[in-house]
Amino acid sequence: MDLPVMPPVKPMLAKSVAKIPPGMQYEAKWDGFRAIVHRDGDEIEIGSRTGKSLARYFPELADALKANLPARCVVDGEVVIVHDGRLDFDRLTERIHPAASRVKLLARTTPASFIVFDLLALGDEALLDTSLDERRELLVHALSTARPPVHLAPATTDLALARQWFEQFEGAGLDGVIAKPLDLPYRPDARLMFKIKHERTADVVVAGFRFHKSGPIVGSLLLGLYDTHGALQHVGVCAAFTAKRRAELVEELAPLRMPDAAGHPWAAWAEEAAHESARLPGAQSRWTGKKDLSWVPLRPERVCEVRYDHMEGDRFRHTAQFARWRPDRTPESCTYAQLEEVVGYDLGEVLGTPTP
Repeated sequence: MDLPVMPPVKPMLAKSVAKIPPGMQYEAKWDGFRAIVHRDGDEIEIGSRTGKSLARYFPELADALKANLPARCVVDGEVVIVHDGRLDFDRLTERIHPAASRVKLLARTTPASFIVFDLLALGDEALLDTSLDERRELLVHALSTARPPVHLAPATTDLALARQWFEQFEGAGLDGVIAKPLDLPYRPDARLMFKIKHERTADVVVAGFRFHKSGPIVGSLLLGLYDTHGALQHVGVCAAFTAKRRAELVEELAPLRMPDAAGHPWAAWAEEAAHESARLPGAQSRWTGKKDLSWVPLRPERVCEVRYDHMEGDRFRHTAQFARWRPDRTPESCTYAQLEEVVGYDLGEVLGTPTP
């Protein structure tokens, strides 16, 4: 491979802001695996956000990228999986599997798509110093004949339309809106773009915690919600605390600590089969590796309010943010019913193509 921009390349990043800023290019924020694709003839490399190769996990994309990208180019985009007209991050994570036979099966049953939203090099020309508006024009021309599963990401400079996308596209599993200054060059690993994400609140049961890796202070609180059967499901964690607050939480939660998990709603967490029918903390996975997932069980009697962006199935997609304790709420009242139900929106309407 011999391109003017060679792998590995870390993608340009975005910082969070509360509102959509005016006077920029706006795109949907895709909920997938960010990837930089290098193509030089028959050679294809799919680089992750950290620079590691994703190519072996998505073999079905190689031919699609060869068929739809210019012969020599470097593009920035997102690997996604579409299921029932919306993005499905859980199915996407299943693709990161060590067994080649499993990857081959999933490539056939849950094939990935690639959404292209920037152009870093074309032919013999590096475009890192070229402004965004010029790169976008070149990208639109370069992908004018692209067909699924390779898509050109929709973009607009219309602020009103961006606000409409922010409300509508969440129903298709998208994560918010990205705003990019029109004169922005491409700067790998720099937070020069802006992301606007949904933020909601929920009252959740604090049913356990994990110690911080630095010592005997709280690392994260384990959060639960009751389902329609009255079972307390593990829905995620909140973890952004100062060192002082982490130490204080150990003392605050001490009266709720249980000597062991016997009698706790999540007592079966160590039994692998239990995770098939319930969301429990403590399951090892290819993501956690050998990470210490031991936890301290608490009597599920305290409620806190957390801020979150959106749900992925029955759990928080990202780490929630602690807002406040809710002594006025009973644990039993913390159910999934309180969560806002997002109006569905077909991903095909976002991309302008039928979805599988």
